[in-house]
Amino acid sequence: MEQSFTEPEIIWLESTDSTNDELRRRLEQSGDLSIIATAKQSAGRGQGDHTWHSAPGQNLTFSILLRHRLLKASDALAVTSIMTLGIRDYLHSKGISPWIKWPNDIWVGDKKICGILVENSIRAGRIDFSIVGVGLDLNQTDWPSELPNPVSLKDLTGQEYDVHEELRQLSEALARRSARTATPEGIAEIIEEFNKVVNNRLPLSEKCS
Repeated sequence: MEQSFTEPEIIWLESTDSTNDELRRRLEQSGDLSIIATAKQSAGRGQGDHTWHSAPGQNLTFSILLRHRLLKASDALAVTSIMTLGIRDYLHSKGISPWIKWPNDIWVGDKKICGILVENSIRAGRIDFSIVGVGLDLNQTDWPSELPNPVSLKDLTGQEYDVHEELRQLSEALARRSARTATPEGIAEIIEEFNKVVNNRLPLSEKCS
């Protein structure tokens, strides 16, 4: 039986500095799976000191809030598992077979289609909440020369996508994965699946049991 999930709340902004920062500013009034999305970021962040380039309005740039009940600090990999496997599920629904590059980038062949930035809040040895930023290349096909290996869904399929509809579909895939962590057994299972996929570099079409 498929586990039920809460449909994410999505707020779209014309522009912001960073969706992670914006979601943090709205933390008190934001529930589990709340999403802040924007057409344009002025200070989007990647891993470390990297920035994230995205042509305004062409791609998915958003942050999602995950409020946890059972995750211990040692379960931090579950957050990465929710996000990478959820994005992987979404891309599979589009006929794409990506792979996960450790720890949390999504690639198709030798090109990067998605980057993820996870920021966990730890309290008393548990993960209270996570704010996760996502940049997924959707419609952009003209890339700056300094980017070595980008690819978008449109590059791969030749189709143009509606950013609002695609975020709705992606958010539901993430919510389904997040619902798996409602039990200790589910947490262990999703981490095990992530480790199996990453370690074996399995394409998405090869489902893990």
